[in-house]
Amino acid sequence: MSRHNWRRRIATMGEFKVHRVRFFDYMPTAIRAMAFNAETERLALARTDGSVEVFSFADRYFQEKVIPGKDSLSIEALCWVGMRLFSAGLNGLITEYDLENLRPKYSVEAYGGPIWTMISNTQGTHIAIGCEDGTVKLFELLVEGIHFERNLDRQKGRIISLSWHPSGTQIAAGMMDMIRVFDVPTGHAEKRFLVDRGVGGSKSRETVVWSVAFLSDHTIFSGDSAGKVQVWDGHSGTLLKTHLVTKWDVLALSISKDESSVVAGTSEGTVVQFQYIAPNLQKPEKEWVRTRTFKNHSHDVRALADIGTAIISGGIDTQLVVRPLLEKFDEKSFASGLRRIQFTHRNLVSCAKKDGLLLFQFPGHLELWRLGESDEHGKPGDILHLKRKPEKLLHLKRKGEDHICCSALSSSGGWLAYSTVSSIRIYKLQTDDNNLSITKVPKLPKVLRSAHKLCFSSDSTHLYAASSKSSVLVISLNQSECKYVHTLKPKSGSRQPIHLLTTSADGKWLAAANSDCEVHVYNLQILALHCIVPVYGSCPSALGIHPSSNNLIVVHADQKIFEYSIVEKQYTDWSRQLQKHGLHYLWLDRDTPVTHVTFNPKNPEHILLHDRHMFCIIDKSLPLPDQKTQFYNQMTLRSLSEQERPHHLHAFKVCRNFQDLLCVCLLDEQSLVVVERPLMAITSQLPAPVRQKKFAT
Repeated sequence: MSRHNWRRRIATMGEFKVHRVRFFDYMPTAIRAMAFNAETERLALARTDGSVEVFSFADRYFQEKVIPGKDSLSIEALCWVGMRLFSAGLNGLITEYDLENLRPKYSVEAYGGPIWTMISNTQGTHIAIGCEDGTVKLFELLVEGIHFERNLDRQKGRIISLSWHPSGTQIAAGMMDMIRVFDVPTGHAEKRFLVDRGVGGSKSRETVVWSVAFLSDHTIFSGDSAGKVQVWDGHSGTLLKTHLVTKWDVLALSISKDESSVVAGTSEGTVVQFQYIAPNLQKPEKEWVRTRTFKNHSHDVRALADIGTAIISGGIDTQLVVRPLLEKFDEKSFASGLRRIQFTHRNLVSCAKKDGLLLFQFPGHLELWRLGESDEHGKPGDILHLKRKPEKLLHLKRKGEDHICCSALSSSGGWLAYSTVSSIRIYKLQTDDNNLSITKVPKLPKVLRSAHKLCFSSDSTHLYAASSKSSVLVISLNQSECKYVHTLKPKSGSRQPIHLLTTSADGKWLAAANSDCEVHVYNLQILALHCIVPVYGSCPSALGIHPSSNNLIVVHADQKIFEYSIVEKQYTDWSRQLQKHGLHYLWLDRDTPVTHVTFNPKNPEHILLHDRHMFCIIDKSLPLPDQKTQFYNQMTLRSLSEQERPHHLHAFKVCRNFQDLLCVCLLDEQSLVVVERPLMAITSQLPAPVRQKKFAT
């Protein structure tokens, strides 16, 4: 739904005209695979556009890293081996990722056709892949790569799924109509379990064993296209139990680390849990019993991870769902709540505050829009008519196959830049009332190969590019060319990528945050490191430098807020007061991170920030709310008289009139831009789910 409204909104937080923007057609892609690393508490997931995302479950499910995708790249499987991450897909390649530089490190051809599945052994010495040509291939892990070791006995059909026995001596393989068990030392297929086809007309169709799970007691679970979860005795090949959980496909299985729970994902959007328990008091012997069914998805559940305390699921509806198992928690906490991660934690919108321009980042292109204008006035909540409608000025397609990983628009609207993992492109823009001219900067410095984050100086004379090893390249810009000036390097020796960059309005300071939770501040006048903000244990999710005080505001993934004086190299008195007083529990319980911080130049006491569900103005001149204070108090304040209102004011002024926020920024002429992407607009573009029988239909 394309929409742009002018609204006049007056509240105790102040008066703003609001551009309500809904013409950014952001569309995340389906989740295809995931892998959980229990040692580091990190989840890697792959989407159908070939991108890979890494979430830190120890840090409120923060999206720590994003590796952009590539045209025609299909990832079918992910696996962690220690700190190393591998993927495999239908292009027949095994890829290891460089998690420091956010790109593929290398790819190895498996020579077995499309790869459908990949696993690693618990010893961390080998990975196995299942191929279209019927082979299970073993690769040995080396320090700097992988080495093909051998094939197991070749089969007549494609290998769809694999599971390695914890001992490392056997591998179970799901195929069409059967399960094969291989002896790894000899490479021979020792056992064959035939899987029944579906009932009725589906008996003529082959049954695809989409997933298998091999337990340490040699029990084997299988999930198939006939809707069955079956339990097998891996020693004898005996079918122990059949659970018909859906009329459609069982697409994924996952075992908990202690092997007391197995979960299955279906194409109806359900997740079914099985537990190894005594079915009743009269029957004390334990067996695998279907215990719970969760319905958190509208479409196929393609990927699952049972992490013991929660079930993680994802699929075609694009959202990552963390469903806690409440019996694992003694008391209510952040981890005991259901979480849906639907939007990226990265900024995809850039704003030229002087000219009212918006840059939208898509994987394959950029869009530049000019906001509409209205000269009407009205009362709070009124929709004002536009004298000029918003206009799409530019649709810029990227070059090459690599997807765009970051982009930036200068505050004056005169420069635009974007980067992929293989190149950076910079453009000079000239706009007037009716026309836009764009000129590509022809020769870039050789050092400027790619960037994790891009940022222009406030006067548009420099571009800052986050490069490898937490370094920042300084590039000077003029009308016809750009020149390399300097590389800013941290003294910490961190090799982690920078995900946040911001500059001060006076052009003197640059702040950069990386995945090691470090924030470095550089003096741009002498091109040297000025200080390192004391490291806090949660990753920064947003930062900004105040235009008049040059104080740095840092918001972390755990919702904590710090104000740091760059000049004095210490936390401000207000920040110390905030830490001593503590943040309100309703602020800390929010489940999406703050992704943007900005300021109101006309009121230096105001800090503006937003997450997905709200934007907030923190007024430092007002008292901090205590735990008994009504936190969301805007409606109450409107109902009070002018005399009563001051007694109920506190520093956090939260507006929840807008939802599904991708960007909130304040233009130079004091109007607020709110970019929304309603979830209904995303779900309306999804393919139709499988048909489900409704009562009396």
